[in-house]
Amino acid sequence: MEEFDRKKRLEQQLQFIVEVDKVKNIFRQTYLADGKRRENDAEHSWHLALMAVLLTEYAPERVDLGRVIPMVLIHDLVEIDAGDTYAYDEAGAVTKWERETRAADRIFGILPEDQGEWLRELWEEFEAYETPDAKYAHMLDNSQPLFLNDASGGKSWAEHQVKKSQIYKRNQKTSEGAPMIWEKMQELVEKHIQEGHVKAE
Repeated sequence: MEEFDRKKRLEQQLQFIVEVDKVKNIFRQTYLADGKRRENDAEHSWHLALMAVLLTEYAPERVDLGRVIPMVLIHDLVEIDAGDTYAYDEAGAVTKWERETRAADRIFGILPEDQGEWLRELWEEFEAYETPDAKYAHMLDNSQPLFLNDASGGKSWAEHQVKKSQIYKRNQKTSEGAPMIWEKMQELVEKHIQEGHVKAE
């Protein structure tokens, strides 16, 4: 690669690195474990990457951490443009794919072509929810907010008056990523129904 091309490549990579710093300003509905404030997308993605490393033994099929970790680190970058769509926001879900696809075009398009295509393909694989890696990544994405809701005393669930049926609908395929984790999640949902943080129906 010529010197000019290497410099151009580095400039594109640095532009992307600075651009995605904006993800630190995208706040989610999930509270931190201590319940003091909501987490941002960067904190969420870091947490998923660490969980990915720790929980692989529960995946029913072999997963490739070399793909899962970048997958979870980039899965919410589109929210820089598209914003965070709350898990139980049915109206927002209608336009979610269109908004996020436009965002993916712009954000991954900042990178050198090979890296942009690689990350875009990982994002699309995550969204498609079909491969063992994507199923495992989705399990992480769905379980992490639930574990934090449990740790914070069901704070976000209570605020949004979340129903058991909503949680189960969102997690209808979570067991495909890790059956034992889904069993634990169900135990926690039942606990919070008893405590009044989740509506039985």
